[in-house]
Amino acid sequence: MAALRVLELYSGIGGMHQALKESCISAEVVAAVDVNTLANEVYKHNFPSTPLWAKTIEGITLKEFDRLSFDMILMSPPCQPFTRLQKLPKYLLLENVKGFESSSARNELLRTLETCGFKYQEFLLSPTCLGIPNSRLRYFLIAKLHQEPFSFQTPGQILTRFPDQDPEDLFKDKVADKVGEAISFSSSEEKNLDPNIGPDCSSKKSLPKGSFLFKLETVEEIERKHGQDNDSSIQMLKDFLEEENEEMSQYFLPPKSLLRYAFLLDIVKPTCRRSTCFTKGYGHYVEGTGSVLQTAVDVQLESVFKHIEELPEEEKLMKLSTLKLRYFTPREIANLHGFPLEFGFPDKVTIKQCYRLLGNSLNVHVVAKLISVLLG
Repeated sequence: MAALRVLELYSGIGGMHQALKESCISAEVVAAVDVNTLANEVYKHNFPSTPLWAKTIEGITLKEFDRLSFDMILMSPPCQPFTRLQKLPKYLLLENVKGFESSSARNELLRTLETCGFKYQEFLLSPTCLGIPNSRLRYFLIAKLHQEPFSFQTPGQILTRFPDQDPEDLFKDKVADKVGEAISFSSSEEKNLDPNIGPDCSSKKSLPKGSFLFKLETVEEIERKHGQDNDSSIQMLKDFLEEENEEMSQYFLPPKSLLRYAFLLDIVKPTCRRSTCFTKGYGHYVEGTGSVLQTAVDVQLESVFKHIEELPEEEKLMKLSTLKLRYFTPREIANLHGFPLEFGFPDKVTIKQCYRLLGNSLNVHVVAKLISVLLG
């Protein structure tokens, strides 16, 4: 079989390209298209031989599209360039954020696919379904032209697992990710709080606000976290971490952030089997942008947070500092996203820019498996 000719739209840093390589499908990316200058630098750094077009989709002529003679489109976010083409691609894979499934754009997309003769299946998937300790729930669609329906096709339903997975085993992932994503994206909203449960998972009296901005975790949230950390089907975070060294000092949370956001942080240890979704604001904004790592693993959260609100600011800071909290490094987030070690960033890309680019990217392992499902 001849190698598939693949067009990558909204290519970003190349997550789709990396997933295509991982899927081991015989394929060649004939062109990648994106207007983000910084993302394009990273793409070229990792895939130097792939033609990269720094232009909008609308700026590509029909002749340019047809000249590529592609069999497959990988895209994120969605658009419908194939509706302009004289020759439609045989395969499509699309990724978008959760919430797209209830949008008018998605409804229009499905109507277009049906009109053009595509068979398709929608998914809501997170890396946790592949044993990766990171919640990143995303919408996916796979489609093929003028062929038999997928053997697992469920018209009108969005699958929350891969076709070869047991729905019973995946139920916990579905629940955990819905809760995890809700926490990540509702950082500015007030929650119904249980005043008897503290951030140390122990029972305690309601804390006065004092100078803190904080949210106490509900019983349900604590139980969810314990459940995830005891789920042996998920890897531990330590499998994705870099070795601690002197350079790590730049990732430790500054005193101001510790004092202001102590009760807002999602704190995880290397032995945890969970982390919240890392967004493009990670490392710049604190709340709702991703988990932070407690590197002082022998220190108990309870001992740090107990009566901490009653202490003077200087003593609060001393206690919080014993946790040695730091941000995950860009490399560690790339590891959780499934990018191989040889995937890198040009030296001129700053840490903040790395976080932003990774926050806009996707999970390579999830997309690689979907490509295999699409072509299987």
